[in-house]
Amino acid sequence: MISRRAILKTAGASAVVLGAGVGGAAVYAHGPGMAKARAPWSEAGKSFGDPRIDALAYAILAPNPHNRQPWMFELIGDDQIDVRIDLDKRLPETDPFDRQITIGFGCMLELLSMAAAERGFRAKIVPFPDGEPQPRLSEARIAQVTFLPDASAPKDPLFESVLMRRSTKEPYDTSKRVDADALKKVLAAKTGSMELGGTIDPDEIKALTDLAWLGWMIEYETDQTRRESIDLMRIGNRAVIKNPDGIDMGGVQMGLFKMTGIVSHEGLNQKGSQAYNIGIDMYREIIHSAMGFAWITASENTRLSQIDAGRNWVRMNLAAQQIGLCIHPLSQVLQEFPEMAEPYQTVHAKLGVEEGVIHMFGRLGYTRFPAASPRWPFESKLINS
Repeated sequence: MISRRAILKTAGASAVVLGAGVGGAAVYAHGPGMAKARAPWSEAGKSFGDPRIDALAYAILAPNPHNRQPWMFELIGDDQIDVRIDLDKRLPETDPFDRQITIGFGCMLELLSMAAAERGFRAKIVPFPDGEPQPRLSEARIAQVTFLPDASAPKDPLFESVLMRRSTKEPYDTSKRVDADALKKVLAAKTGSMELGGTIDPDEIKALTDLAWLGWMIEYETDQTRRESIDLMRIGNRAVIKNPDGIDMGGVQMGLFKMTGIVSHEGLNQKGSQAYNIGIDMYREIIHSAMGFAWITASENTRLSQIDAGRNWVRMNLAAQQIGLCIHPLSQVLQEFPEMAEPYQTVHAKLGVEEGVIHMFGRLGYTRFPAASPRWPFESKLINS
């Protein structure tokens, strides 16, 4: 049997990761056929004859939990988009109240607004025009967006990084520190009333790393949450191309691991198996290479604050990208299933958020940026259009 050490040295092994949060998950080995799954990244920027579709081509590239891409769009008249959710794309075990899924919609709406301005339009966004669905999302509209011609609509300087934006989940270079100026630039991307925070203090990094690792292990060792992630793993290029959402485990090596039975959905879910233990080894190195942390808090855990948190998160991601800094969401410790209750309370206390909510939490550092994550083409997300 091939050793764990040998597998960890291959590019394919970097895909054996669970619970990547709003950024989804990706493997960084390039394999034949993956260009089709990444085609939407090269489609953005083209003119489709409708400014709404031009903007949507960028919006669908937004980070979102497990890369589920839960959005659906209905074009109304000549100037409106009704944004809806595909309810089958939710994550009921790790995200039982659809908070993280809603944050993903906020990321998408921010990119939509930026892209509209580039075409000379102001996107008037009305979140939850039918009311805030609680305790979970429903068939009610997530947002109503109206495109208003406005040549004076300010173009956002962060937009130039949309096509390069990545959620980088590889181990970071622990010899390269994140300096105060870099952190300041990331936090300066703030919009609205959210509170953005961060740290590069070594002692605080150690404490937050321990909490992030604890949260990851709880998600990994809780049967129903682990199974939810495993069910969304696309092992090998064929699986990724067939379903370009979920957790991307493409690449030549991963295809070989699948063919030979080294990596399978069953093995990944079996505690103590080779594949199961590789997952732990891989993510231990990833989390413990954090060189800084950033987070987003709100005074209330409402649907509107979740949307605003998403808008801020993608802006932080773009700001980091512009200066070559990597960012990786570690949302496990913020999840609201029962087994996570103790570390959830601990991280809130650690960051001084006894009242309110931490919506996003992620590590910072430096390494090479990965390839773009797979996406469904925008036309597959249109309703009756």
